[in-house]
Amino acid sequence: MISKDDLFSLFIETRAETEIICSFLETEDYVVQPIVDVSPPKWHLGHTTWFFEEFVLKKYQKDYILFDEHSAYVFNSYYESVGDKVVRTDRGNLSRPTVAWVYKYRNYVTEALSGFFEEIKTLSDEILTVIEIGCHHEKQHQELLYTDIKYILGNNPLLPKYNDKFEENPIRNFKQEWIKISEGIYEIGHKGNSFCYDNELGLHKTYLNDFEISNKLISNAEYLEFMEAGGYKDVLLWHAEGWDWVNNNNIRAPFYWHKINGEWHQYTLQGLKKLNHSAPLTHVSYYEAFAFAQWKGMRLPTEFEWEIAQKHFDWGNRWEWTESAYSPYPNYQKADGALGEYNGKFMVNQKVLRGGSVATSKNHTRATYRNFFHPHLRWQFTGVRLAK
Repeated sequence: MISKDDLFSLFIETRAETEIICSFLETEDYVVQPIVDVSPPKWHLGHTTWFFEEFVLKKYQKDYILFDEHSAYVFNSYYESVGDKVVRTDRGNLSRPTVAWVYKYRNYVTEALSGFFEEIKTLSDEILTVIEIGCHHEKQHQELLYTDIKYILGNNPLLPKYNDKFEENPIRNFKQEWIKISEGIYEIGHKGNSFCYDNELGLHKTYLNDFEISNKLISNAEYLEFMEAGGYKDVLLWHAEGWDWVNNNNIRAPFYWHKINGEWHQYTLQGLKKLNHSAPLTHVSYYEAFAFAQWKGMRLPTEFEWEIAQKHFDWGNRWEWTESAYSPYPNYQKADGALGEYNGKFMVNQKVLRGGSVATSKNHTRATYRNFFHPHLRWQFTGVRLAK
């Protein structure tokens, strides 16, 4: 269990980092919502604040006074048991509350929770746990801020840059090798008392056959070969659902790729750049990852193979699609009350991704971290590692 002092430092650092991410935006950028999966930056700022107000201050701070009685309605996300909320598709229609109001709300709650730390000499394990979840919840939204900002700016016809600092295409100049893992019974899941989400719990054993897994992610150059070989036109490479998705949406390249005067470019948070062929592939769906693996005569690893093999390769640049459906581990138990809605209710029709990405907050991922998305989504920094 994290100490009170360490948790307070984590809280302050987390709140500050979120605002640093947003500091490069213009006021108009805060409100845009191009699609349902992308939330306006202003909403992220308010939602991560509401989380601490709703689950900590309202419950544990004596005589706490709400900043505004409407904040829960505006900034609740999917916690049905907490109360009514703005429909997700309407988040971008909220010109009010203003950006300035949201920052005042953030300061109010940050100061209130800081005061709560000072007033209470000893915090119970229950309170420490909820605050720690709140910090890691906000770190998840920091990553979503990066990817949502990229979607907002990347769908602006001017393709403006976010800043000159965010490096999203790190090059890994090492030889591609195949890591061999022997068949056997392996233990899966989070161990110890350090922080994890409930979907990582339920330590259990699973049997794995012999397999090999690449030490290197697929590059843009390798994926270009798939495209030039007609990969998007070969029905035999695709799931039926993926083939429908490709044709109904006229998908012919990874997201953010633009062919200009016969040459591929990629929109990045630093603006439109010529495609770096050596960079790891990103912004592809599970459907595309599967089809590419089929074309190579290989497959995607399961999340269990990935977890056992991860100590043998670098990870953290791209969220890596796996062949595993997102489902509960044996003996999984969701938390009581509204926090029980955090993960368990999404365990259907989604694929697990492992590893973290260039947008993931520092020290936020671990070998057992289970991310999850629907197969067609690709606005996250998603990539491909092959197995055989």
